[in-house]
Amino acid sequence: MDQSVNSQPIIAMQGVIKDFPGVRALDHVDFDLREGEIHVLVGENGAGKSTLVKILAGVLSLEHGTIHVQGTSVRISNPSRAQRLGIAIVYQESNLAPYLTVAQNIFLCHEPLKLGFAVDVGNEVRKARELLESLSIDVNPNELVDNLSLGKQQLVAFARALSFKPRVIIMDEPTSSLTAQETDLMFSTLKKLKEEGVGIIYISHRLEELFQIGDRITVLRDGKKIETLDIKQTKLSTIIRMMVGRDISEMYPKEATQIGEEALRLEGVTRKGVCNDINLYVRKGEVVGLFGLVGAGRTETMRLVFGLEPMEAGSVYLHGKKVSHLSPSGSVNLGIGFLPEDRKQEGLCLALAVKENIVRASLDRLFHSGFVSSKKENEMAQKYIRELSIATPSADRLVVYLSGGTQQKVVLSQWLCAESSVLILDEPTRGIDVGTKVEIYRIINQLAKNGAAILVISSELPEIMGISDRIYVMCQGIITGELKHGEVTAENVAACAFGTQEAINAATF
Repeated sequence: MDQSVNSQPIIAMQGVIKDFPGVRALDHVDFDLREGEIHVLVGENGAGKSTLVKILAGVLSLEHGTIHVQGTSVRISNPSRAQRLGIAIVYQESNLAPYLTVAQNIFLCHEPLKLGFAVDVGNEVRKARELLESLSIDVNPNELVDNLSLGKQQLVAFARALSFKPRVIIMDEPTSSLTAQETDLMFSTLKKLKEEGVGIIYISHRLEELFQIGDRITVLRDGKKIETLDIKQTKLSTIIRMMVGRDISEMYPKEATQIGEEALRLEGVTRKGVCNDINLYVRKGEVVGLFGLVGAGRTETMRLVFGLEPMEAGSVYLHGKKVSHLSPSGSVNLGIGFLPEDRKQEGLCLALAVKENIVRASLDRLFHSGFVSSKKENEMAQKYIRELSIATPSADRLVVYLSGGTQQKVVLSQWLCAESSVLILDEPTRGIDVGTKVEIYRIINQLAKNGAAILVISSELPEIMGISDRIYVMCQGIITGELKHGEVTAENVAACAFGTQEAINAATF
């Protein structure tokens, strides 16, 4: 029996308003959560989703409106207050301490003590191991968090939230860095928590998964609540239309381009434990997809190409000429741009303004004297703010305050400003709403039409099939297939990704 149907709200937010300089992020928003339900919160980047839950988690202050927790009016002034009220949050980007162990992160700020003041390390590790095992999370509690994959870090953050025994859990894009198996594991745990009466607020841009676990769905657009619906009686097309205010008739607007001569070639690229004998090429005007399951070696291989890690064997050719020494600065000077999977840690300087991020890969080219011209910096920033429709009140806005999709556009504009002729885009639409995804696809199309050679790494099969002219598939560090656009089916891509024909039957796409 669905406990959420007749229960009173455990959380009720009414008339919530939140303003940032030049932007009204939330405009008289009402939202409620019942015990034992998963209430999905959706909207495009910048719609106000994260702002709403950060107010509930005590990260942002409430300017106008009210919050009731189990019928009592409360003021949530900080995260500690939220935790005492039984509210926990798991963020999209890891907020763990990288150089502490898994156990230390799980019990940070509420460590088990002995003698009333000293951390009981043995008990901390034991309790962390018990919690991880209860969640079927295969992580050593003594491992440093910095050594874990993004997916494992996300699961540790989830375990940390549960260590507080909350009555309300907020999940902000929890599966964006998880494998399919890890996602299934998290969903199973969420369903158990729901049966125990825990209320769950779930934010995700992977709209298909919302129908697997959601009970109700609330749509935000431009800081306003559009509607709250029973998810079982709602169509995906209806949700998308409410989110973007229009119909998206073509999710992957692939356009024909004039494919030219070879721009990038890899021959025998090898590094032990990462990849072996990688051979591929990308031509001008071509969008080439690189697909594979998490752990296949896609990202690691492209980091070698950009010079972030050293190769042990193999060669990289750019426009027919062998690159003698690979380094990030050298790659930039040669016209290679690299949009990393983790935009906040590796793609942006969050403490800098939009304009500073846009020009930072082009400083030597734009300012030969070594002195930055504010006028020229502003001119370049305004050019890409306009061309990419970057939603910012000004070029001086700090990037840290922008939505995820807007941040991604800033990273992309950095490489456009650098006039990169070869672009490596690693998960370019990860954690981005459906409307912004289409905008990113159109930008990729336009870049290809302008003659850029583009290599897109993606773990989303429909995306890689929809935008690519050709697809390379990796499995366990090797290329297992090369498929042209007309040859691509979910079945043959899956066969290459799993490495065996039999594995297709176990795959769901």
